[in-house]
Amino acid sequence: MWTAIAEFWWIGPTMIGAGTLGWIGLRRGRSTKARRLAYDASRDALRQARQDAAAARVGVRVARAELSQVQAEATAGRASHAEVAAARRALDAAQRNTRAASAGVRARRANLSADRVALSAQSGRGADPAQLPLARLMATDDAITARWMQYETDAARQLAFPALGDARVPTTAAFLAELRTTRALRPAAPDVRITPAQFTAYRDGVARLGRAFDAAEAEAWRLARKDRSAPAGPGPDAAAPAAWVVSAQEIAQNLTQSVLARGAEALARATAPRTQPAPPEHPAKSEQPARQRPDATTRPTPPNASPGGDQTTGTPRADQASDAPPAPPVWPIPSRSARPPRP
Repeated sequence: MWTAIAEFWWIGPTMIGAGTLGWIGLRRGRSTKARRLAYDASRDALRQARQDAAAARVGVRVARAELSQVQAEATAGRASHAEVAAARRALDAAQRNTRAASAGVRARRANLSADRVALSAQSGRGADPAQLPLARLMATDDAITARWMQYETDAARQLAFPALGDARVPTTAAFLAELRTTRALRPAAPDVRITPAQFTAYRDGVARLGRAFDAAEAEAWRLARKDRSAPAGPGPDAAAPAAWVVSAQEIAQNLTQSVLARGAEALARATAPRTQPAPPEHPAKSEQPARQRPDATTRPTPPNASPGGDQTTGTPRADQASDAPPAPPVWPIPSRSARPPRP
């Protein structure tokens, strides 16, 4: 026995190491599947939605062919107008189903894109159990239930909104039906293993439950306002404004703020004290007074007249100052070449 143990001692550590590696790999695989649960479910749902859309398009072709056949038989007198109207209604229903299936494909594609982004974010920050898709979905379900329990456990709210506890109200009855359906689809724990199809069914149930509770709450508030038992102020029964209304309000608010800011800036500039510029110490040459030029319209002074005086007497005029500097002679006009003397 001791000889066999000494010969095959390495089998024990090998088996222990293999078991440890297998357990680690199994746990990592489960964690990966848990993170990819929403993505896999959205991918399967998109595939199913595309198949439903293709089937709806085939149904439209069949309904259109049946309508053509019934119209031909009505023309031949073998079908009544009621059968033609029924075939036309069937075609309209098939077309509505096609539009609904196309909208479902777009919604599933958007869910797949969102789940892909969430999957990449989860892989970046590690496997947080609270951020797994099933845990987040169960938290959303619990939040809806908590909102409903606020009306069930508060005596003041029970008296103010009795419609949320009355199953005879249609919206409350629809909410209670969706609540039972969602409770049947809810897993036992956040870490339980479920298939993508089960996750898709539970997620769709939670979405329907949220819409049903919103409708029931709005109806309860409307009935409470009618009975004057609701508190003052806006509530869930107030209609949410459309997206274009919100955008228009934001644009108008931004424009108003811009106009007010510009008006305040212009008013500040207008009321600011004006300062006189100081005169320069050394004026530039271009700012010096220009030399007065002789007027081109002034007649030349004769030779026998004194500068600045009268043409006949040579005495200065009364409007001229006696100490004015003499003007340069302008007669005779100088010439560039020498002139011969006059005889």
